[in-house]
Amino acid sequence: MSKRTEPVTLTNMCMIKRDHQILVLNRNDPAWPGLTFPGGHVEPHESFHDSVIREVKEETGLTIFSPKLVGVKQFYDQNQERYIVFFYIANKFTGQVKESN
Repeated sequence: MSKRTEPVTLTNMCMIKRDHQILVLNRNDPAWPGLTFPGGHVEPHESFHDSVIREVKEETGLTIFSPKLVGVKQFYDQNQERYIVFFYIANKFTGQVKESN
């Protein structure tokens, strides 16, 4: 009988739009540098929806409302474990953008 479960890493990213502007982060991480959307890991027992709101707040200082799921990407990491990214878009938010690590 085949195994029906496997280790998986769950993450998210969110494109935050205002008119024709899109917020991106410039990562200084040597392992993964460059421009990206804010996001991060889904915590244990956290909903995907709540995780994207939390990650955007932690990384940008913005509180997003009604993020819309627009895509999913999956691949296998260096340990051959599944890695899933949930892609969201949000155009309603409050707060001031802040710099983060």
